[in-house]
Amino acid sequence: MEGILDLVTEVGFPIVGAGAAGYFVYLTLNFILDGVLDDIKQQRMFAQALDNRVKTMNSELIRIDVKMCQAFGIRPDVDRIARADGKTDARRD
Repeated sequence: MEGILDLVTEVGFPIVGAGAAGYFVYLTLNFILDGVLDDIKQQRMFAQALDNRVKTMNSELIRIDVKMCQAFGIRPDVDRIARADGKTDARRD
């Protein structure tokens, strides 16, 4: 406590009060941002999981489409299969 009183006598009460208020604002913002960052990380993991599910479903639909084309004797749409991975040619022959 003596250190605080010495600081007040050296620089004045308004400066020490402003420093204390600034530290309080820093602690408050740090607490809020930690909570927000945790929520953002959780939402990012959720979005990545959904993206993975969509890619899996797309792959499964293409696989089913190819099997149905083979069963009915129809030529599969090779361009659609190639576009599935967002590449020019995604076939793995």
